[in-house]
Amino acid sequence: MPRKLPKGCIEDVDRYGKVRIYLRRKGLPKLRIEGTPWTTAFMDAYHAALASPGKPKETRDRHPEEGTWRWLACEYLRRCAAYQMLEPETRATYRRYLEATFMDPVSPTDSRPFSDVPVAAMTPRAVRTLRDRRLATPTIANATVKVVRQVFAFAVEDELATTNPAAGVDYLPTSTEGHHTWSVEEALKFEARHPIGTQARLAYALLLYTGSRVSDVRFFGRQHVSEGWLHFRPTKTSKSSGIEVDVPILPALQTVLDGSKTGDMTFLVTHQHRPYSARGLSNRMRDWCDEAGLPNCSAHGLRKAGATIAAENGATEAQLMAIYGWTTPKQAALYTRKARRKKLAGDAMSLIKLG
Repeated sequence: MPRKLPKGCIEDVDRYGKVRIYLRRKGLPKLRIEGTPWTTAFMDAYHAALASPGKPKETRDRHPEEGTWRWLACEYLRRCAAYQMLEPETRATYRRYLEATFMDPVSPTDSRPFSDVPVAAMTPRAVRTLRDRRLATPTIANATVKVVRQVFAFAVEDELATTNPAAGVDYLPTSTEGHHTWSVEEALKFEARHPIGTQARLAYALLLYTGSRVSDVRFFGRQHVSEGWLHFRPTKTSKSSGIEVDVPILPALQTVLDGSKTGDMTFLVTHQHRPYSARGLSNRMRDWCDEAGLPNCSAHGLRKAGATIAAENGATEAQLMAIYGWTTPKQAALYTRKARRKKLAGDAMSLIKLG
């Protein structure tokens, strides 16, 4: 096998020491090529990447032309109080959705980027165009509509626009239930690959047995534990409801904590002995799931697994709300209804008989 990489490819070592191969092309973002260099699968992916037109790198203009869509979006990001009050991870997500719209062409016959479209020309039809460009990923399409809607709500309030063109644009129907919910078999497979004492098992146990989000689990430390209970204020709702959550440290979690090496102020730390970012922990969990042969599983899927198991074992909506920090019964009802349907179906199957 040749030792050199194919033309344009480079090696990049991530912070976990893994070597990844990328294709670099002038004026375009680098593309990751999966697989082992020079194998058939790798070369097929390499040639497909070479043939892909890609999107030009976006150059961030600090002074976009006043009165354009990009200018309005930048004003929202810079001055909107509601946006500034969001958590850092949420703000970063909103920014990504907005910046992704800038380079979209106006139409198949108009190659101008949306960034240059006048605010007055941002009609409901234009917003639907942005939405429909993302039909393959309905969740992202709907999130884009949501963020554009918020930008124009700010614009109307600040007298930068007279109407909100996104207000009447419908969300796309989604057939997915979001992140895959782990099965018991998948959980046992993860445990077999990552025994107690590994950081993977510690992260898994904290996610599963506290029912918490990655954005909270990354902060958990011994200072949050008192008399066998974990006490914290969920990051996602800290500036809205301000609700606080108390959950007992289950024996299964305590066993993992006792058998794990942890950080000083947070149980989970990077190889640099620092707390994880939410994105960093999610990505690390993705790697651990891949190592266990669980490509469909994710960190958030463990939260859903816990809620599903609790509901199927008889947890009420009020109990689920207390565990998961939900402020309305809407989310809890999804799990309890599903659990009731499963039980009713199980009880009724014996009625399907002849004679």
